[in-house]
Amino acid sequence: MSPLDPKSYLLCLAQIPGVGPATLNKLLLTFGSAKAAWTASAQQVAAAGFQNDVVKSWAATQVALDPTAEWSKLAEFQTTLLTPDDKTYPDMLREIVPMPPLLFVRGKVELLNTPCIAVVGTRKPTAYGTQVAETLVAELVQAGLTIVSGLAMGIDALAHETALRQHGKTIAVLGSGVDRITPQANFFLGEQILQEGALVSEFPLGSNSDPFHFPQRNRIVSGLSLGTLVIEAGDKSGTLITAACALEQNRDVFAIPGPITNHKSIGTHRLIQQGAKLVTSAQDILDELNLEQTTAIMTAKQELPQSPLEKAIYTLLMEDSQHLDQISRTLQKPIALISSTLTLMEMKGMVHSTRSGDYSIKR
Repeated sequence: MSPLDPKSYLLCLAQIPGVGPATLNKLLLTFGSAKAAWTASAQQVAAAGFQNDVVKSWAATQVALDPTAEWSKLAEFQTTLLTPDDKTYPDMLREIVPMPPLLFVRGKVELLNTPCIAVVGTRKPTAYGTQVAETLVAELVQAGLTIVSGLAMGIDALAHETALRQHGKTIAVLGSGVDRITPQANFFLGEQILQEGALVSEFPLGSNSDPFHFPQRNRIVSGLSLGTLVIEAGDKSGTLITAACALEQNRDVFAIPGPITNHKSIGTHRLIQQGAKLVTSAQDILDELNLEQTTAIMTAKQELPQSPLEKAIYTLLMEDSQHLDQISRTLQKPIALISSTLTLMEMKGMVHSTRSGDYSIKR
């Protein structure tokens, strides 16, 4: 891509103090493009109604940052920058509010569009919590799920490590830039994940893991995932923030029960009282997620491109819904071929059918 790709201006906008996902989206909407927003004056930004902290730092940031230089840093750290305009942007994150306007990814970008489960918990797990995490994560990996967590100490690290041991897929969402693997104690684990999985962040390269980043990080952990599994959480555990994000995003929350005498079970038991699904095995999660169907749909979206026949069928159905037999006659193709193609298109969410055999565009 050209160094002056519109994304290069996004990189600069994202580094203005006070500009988070919601403000960045508002800037793009207000000025029409990333370049127009970046080249706007502080006076124009103020007149558009943006907060004082953004206005005060606007001019200084424009002087300090160069779009071309910022873009070159991505290549230096082998980082892919995704925006919602990219086809590889994860579909699951398109459903959350606010949708992350930028995602920095190192490693296997394609993992972001695989069926994922978030696994989170206390930073100081008990022997029971450790055993449960290792057992369930191994089973979830064997079922084909990608494990998502936050690379924190404790359950997060155990989830990533177990996924790697099982030769599975794992994604670490960071509260820092993807070029700064934190915490330092998990640096080597982060490097392993980089080889076999992916590191993801909303924060630009060079960003530190500031405390206020973690709630934002947690919404990405849950947002990428079909559901969130909580293994041990105290009364005021940060893990509960991830569970709350999952609920807000209309995703499933699963909780492991523990001894009532253990304070690290307080958070998980409260989640169960509030409606989280009590699970005692990975199969409980797989049954709830209807994994076979979910995997088929997501795999079809990822691996099956639109063939000429799919395009012909789609064009035909844009005019009106039609019966399977009618589509076969119009396109002069065998019914068996049309039927199998329509099945794949239905799995990809392109069309839907009725019991009578009529098909129409799924809008």
